[in-house]
Amino acid sequence: MFEQVGASVVYYNDGGSIGLLIFLVFFWIIFAAAGYVLTSFFLMRVFDKAGVQGKWRAWVPIYNGMIFLKLGDLSPWLLLYAIGASILLGWIPVVGQLILLATFILTLMAAWRVGLKLQKEAVWLILYFFLSIVWLGIAAFDKSRWNTAIPAAPWAGNGFLGDRTNWEGIPSQVPAGGYPANPATSPAPGYAAPPAPPTGYAPPAAQPPASPEPPAAPDEPKA
Repeated sequence: MFEQVGASVVYYNDGGSIGLLIFLVFFWIIFAAAGYVLTSFFLMRVFDKAGVQGKWRAWVPIYNGMIFLKLGDLSPWLLLYAIGASILLGWIPVVGQLILLATFILTLMAAWRVGLKLQKEAVWLILYFFLSIVWLGIAAFDKSRWNTAIPAAPWAGNGFLGDRTNWEGIPSQVPAGGYPANPATSPAPGYAAPPAPPTGYAPPAAQPPASPEPPAAPDEPKA
């Protein structure tokens, strides 16, 4: 490429910048592909612990995320809703960021429930927040086993967030006999509430405390 300035010709060499751009694009593609392969492999291991039939499910884009939400007691259709909203409204600057944030919060909620079923405390969400792929790697290869006998999710009764789908090959996440009682919200077995007072009963009025008697005067000494 050249540009004529007066009587002279100035040449510009754009080959270096184009080559750098091609290298960056190629590097980004390789990095994204490696990240997807690694994430799908970890999901395959987690799905296997959960009893999901068919290892191919972990390698299908979007579908593997829907299964992860379902294992986390969330409706898998929420991911499709988020993708549709992003396509329709993602061009709006603030709304687009809010949709991405809501999608990440959904995956964070699902990771919390999946972690509980793999004997992970809630503090593990900090690792998922910063390095989700490391969290998946630990969940995939540690010795934890899948256990659905945990208290129900706070959103279990919510028709929008709660999972009510039945997919063949994916076991139900409701434990046999229902969810165990949550000690924070349910009383212990055998507990009986005290009987209510009879109709028309009024508690007695509080009596003021009696004033203490003054101490007796000491005996006078004998002459």
